[in-house]
Amino acid sequence: MTRFKAFLSALLLIAAPASAEVRLLMVEQPGCLYCARWLAEVGDAYALTAEGRAAPLARTQLREALPEGVALDRPAVFTPTFVLLSDGAEVGRIEGYPGEDFFWPLLGQLIGRLPADLQKDSGS
Repeated sequence: MTRFKAFLSALLLIAAPASAEVRLLMVEQPGCLYCARWLAEVGDAYALTAEGRAAPLARTQLREALPEGVALDRPAVFTPTFVLLSDGAEVGRIEGYPGEDFFWPLLGQLIGRLPADLQKDSGS
């Protein structure tokens, strides 16, 4: 009976879906006025929001190599570019910063593309 319980436990561990890592990658560059505007209007509060908890922010420079494990559908050309990632794969992106009144709904739409269990902290 003990071997059966061990087998069943191992089977359940294998069958259980792993939670994906979700991040929002901000691609920026020095001197980017819209990057600075995003940081001033949204940056400090981002981590405190439901969206920030669902997709923690990671930042990278436009001309640097992408972080390890990140695969974009196409290279970022504009800054800022915000790319929603699930396990390093691009889910969608926002190119440019249209102002906070547009940023939050656009980000909500991207988060809405995730499976429901990954949206849990976003309130979407």
